[in-house]
Amino acid sequence: MSEKDVSSLTEEYAKAELERLSSVLSVANRAYHTQDAPELSDAEYDALKRRNTAIETAFPHLKHVDSPSEQVGGPVNETFSKVTHAVRMMSLANAFDDNDVREFEDTVRRYLGLQKDAPLAFTAEPKIDGLSLSLRYEDGRLVQAATRGDGATGENVTANALTIADIPKQVSDAPAIMEIRGEVYMSHADFAALNARAEASGGKSFANPRNAAAGSLRQLDAEITRARPLRFFAYAWGELSEPLADTQNGAIERMAKLGFKTNELTKRCQSAEEVLRHYASIEEQRALLGYDIDGVVYKVDDLEYQRRLGFRSATPRWAIAHKFQAELAWTELLGIDIQVGRTGALSPVARLKPVTVGGVVVSNATLHNEDYIAGRGADGQEIRNGKDIRVGDWVQVYRAGDVIPKVADVDLSKRSNGQPYVFPQKCPECGSDAVREQGDAIRRCTGGIICPAQTVEKLKHFVSRAAFDIDGLGAKQVEMFFADQALPIREPADIFTLAERDAGNVSKLANRDGFGTKSVKNLFQAIEEKRKIPLERLIFALGIRHVGESAAKLLAANYVTWPNFEHAMTHAQIGDGPDWVALNAIDGVGHVLAASVVTAFQQEQERASIDRLVAQLNVQDAVQRGSADSPVAGKTVVFTGTLEKMTRAEAKARAEALGAKVAGSVSAKTDLLVAGPGAGSKAKKAADLGIETIDEDGWLTLIGEA
Repeated sequence: MSEKDVSSLTEEYAKAELERLSSVLSVANRAYHTQDAPELSDAEYDALKRRNTAIETAFPHLKHVDSPSEQVGGPVNETFSKVTHAVRMMSLANAFDDNDVREFEDTVRRYLGLQKDAPLAFTAEPKIDGLSLSLRYEDGRLVQAATRGDGATGENVTANALTIADIPKQVSDAPAIMEIRGEVYMSHADFAALNARAEASGGKSFANPRNAAAGSLRQLDAEITRARPLRFFAYAWGELSEPLADTQNGAIERMAKLGFKTNELTKRCQSAEEVLRHYASIEEQRALLGYDIDGVVYKVDDLEYQRRLGFRSATPRWAIAHKFQAELAWTELLGIDIQVGRTGALSPVARLKPVTVGGVVVSNATLHNEDYIAGRGADGQEIRNGKDIRVGDWVQVYRAGDVIPKVADVDLSKRSNGQPYVFPQKCPECGSDAVREQGDAIRRCTGGIICPAQTVEKLKHFVSRAAFDIDGLGAKQVEMFFADQALPIREPADIFTLAERDAGNVSKLANRDGFGTKSVKNLFQAIEEKRKIPLERLIFALGIRHVGESAAKLLAANYVTWPNFEHAMTHAQIGDGPDWVALNAIDGVGHVLAASVVTAFQQEQERASIDRLVAQLNVQDAVQRGSADSPVAGKTVVFTGTLEKMTRAEAKARAEALGAKVAGSVSAKTDLLVAGPGAGSKAKKAADLGIETIDEDGWLTLIGEA
């Protein structure tokens, strides 16, 4: 799979890369958070998350339902009893350069409606590379310690936490209920001494201090933990019966007075520019700190602002982690291969002389598209970021967000091959013409259903983790069944007739290499279980161009049932009619996406395939967000005009949290218009349609926030 600059991504590239990132990050999270045996370096993992976030920002409608950006930590280790966190333990969004930090400040100001010159302070603190821990105190006594786990449920490690000297067992003058959160870590000196003792006794040494700290905290025998030199920094909190302070900085100072170790490099700053200066100062001291950090965390200092900013699905809007830079490496480009994607996109992949980048040996890298390789477009004009890359060149490799890294630059001074690379004009899989549409940076195979690569990739998408996610039917099995003559799977509906066809087939699946009676039984059972599928997963699994997980979720939330969705897409006429207007009115659905969905349902072959599939399924209605007794649950709300007591982003987020559907325009399906000053044409249209209209104060009264 090739990788491109986010600025030049097409929908197909973005969707395919997000699918790969989701899979790789899921494995990485389990290895890092649950097994304490990371398979990726910190730089690699950061690059993966960064790439995922960048693509989701550029293509929000492609965001996965179970996106890595919405996941916190990893699955709970079943060895320990489980603890349900009273307040979810969140992860942090990442910043990787100064502009990201400035944008963070700008975003906070826009969300809160603060002018550029309005006071806005932040705290800046080192990001400790350890294991997150939550400590619960009741009436001043430590009663429970839990790891972060998946954010909602962690592992009970109370006995082990009680052995850590930095963790107070008793505190005074504290709230009756108090959850203090922080990081368990091991200093460089203690780590070296621990490994020296292990080697002297013939034991196994640890790879790094983070692994050592995580492994030590998760010992079943607390006495082993006691013998390990673990430390703890406090920097946050969960459930509180009363506030610690009015500000983030004040709360940190209060924790220190209660006896918790807090980081002395934590500083209150008055602007993004000041936190960037502190970042530079901390980075200069990094090698001298005596413990591992991998960045600096910035938090809005005012706790009332934090409350208003609230949370995304997995991260707070009021905090961000500014990570340190990943590594670069140079190596030789041995060749360029072309891969064909689900929608026919031809993706160039660099074959490299193996090189170590960020602690991992890599031999493939993405080359974006043909213009990036050529350095010039079809019209001969130089391409921004184009590199004129040729086989035999020395190229710079950067772990920029996928298991396959990015080719970032080329060293022309070492060039020995004078022949430019010629991008293929024919599909390497089926021989069909490969063409570029006007304005598109991607060349695509025109073979459609006759191109085996496209069909196989669509089937792989259908069984992917965010779609039907059928145990025992992954990418390798899809390829096998696609090529099978006796029990072929050529379209999604074939999956659900596999057991029936196998029963009437002389050559039983159980008798083939790689299968057995038990594995076949398990596969058929897994397929049967997936006949019952949520609407949003089905919509995503169809693989309609431009419809990612976020868009699928939006469509499901607005149409609720498959019959409603199917009827609307069937009857919508592109550019006209009530179904088309209603589809485009969904906040987050644009003309391109809408046209793509409607076209898919009105193309004869694709529609027939969809109908054959749905005939095999029990499609579950979309789950409505918000509580059932919410006054706006299930209603379609439109905001217009100027809101004076909250920003538009706040209003939308609050409405959606209460189960409402927020639309961008007024239609006959609108239930409520919230109109501020300057409402204009939307207010007039609502009046013409007889739609209830209220002002901002009426909205706040309705939702109980007046």
